Amino acid sequence: MPDVGRFAPSTTGPAHPGTLLAALLGWLDQRSGGGRILLRLEDLDPERCTPGLATGMLADLAWFGLDWDCTTTQSELAEQHARALDRLAELGRLYPSGVGRAGLQAGGRRAPDGGWAYDNHERERPLPPGGWRACVEPVRARLDDGPIAVRDGSGADLIQDPAQAFGDPVVRRRDGAVAYHLAVVVDDAAAGVTRVVRGRDLASATATQVALQRILGLPTPTYRHHLLLLEERGRKHAKFHGAVGVPALRAHYDALALCGFLAWCAGLQATAAPCRPRDLVADFAWARVRTADLVVRWDGARLSAGESA
Repeated sequence: MPDVGRFAPSTTGPAHPGTLLAALLGWLDQRSGGGRILLRLEDLDPERCTPGLATGMLADLAWFGLDWDCTTTQSELAEQHARALDRLAELGRLYPSGVGRAGLQAGGRRAPDGGWAYDNHERERPLPPGGWRACVEPVRARLDDGPIAVRDGSGADLIQDPAQAFGDPVVRRRDGAVAYHLAVVVDDAAAGVTRVVRGRDLASATATQVALQRILGLPTPTYRHHLLLLEERGRKHAKFHGAVGVPALRAHYDALALCGFLAWCAGLQATAAPCRPRDLVADFAWARVRTADLVVRWDGARLSAGESA
């Protein structure tokens, strides 16, 4: 059977160059191998996601030259998220958690992604009468203790004990929204996703997601994590996220020029010559894709890249 991939951007803001790079690499991964590529707009954050941002994301991806075999919106998948929460409750895996960000920070233990780890000390708390639907606190899922062995498509070892490294994940937020880790594994399984291509900033989340897949009896796709575009912030580097959005870039670049620049950043072209995504399909191979992160600069009119992070 052909592979099924997906690109799943969050619609909490406009697309940016990193969004387009991730979309391009995921799209090329499937188009070059005869697989299917799905677009899933992740819009579960009720405070930050708006219909306008989702519409803008669709428009920018189409302008860039990407097409999809299927497009879904995550907020339309609430029933399958609720069924997964019901199953976790049946398995005795859910418990309320009153620990917020301040409490996590007070614990003083860093997680692999740079955030604060949770120590699982509330595992014995029962859900209130009415179960998770009646819970006014965040709800966590108790993971099995012990290492989860995962190998990235690049060969990198992603083994981790997620219950210790991060702590049990929140699966339902205080505002009632289903949290990322649960939604992503449920939605990938429902869509038949077999390959996940995404930025390496999400590599440390893989073991937690595999742990949830195993508890729920869901298949585990293969994972490949790629380079990030970074920006300089003082002496540090951070994801090239808020520096400039695609709506602003479209005032200075046409789609071919921007695609050429990103293809060059990824190592798919020797120069930043203008191109379309479909021009890159025939010669695409992961062996050609740059592995080191790249620092990108925006001067208000043009993008440039060079220094490796």
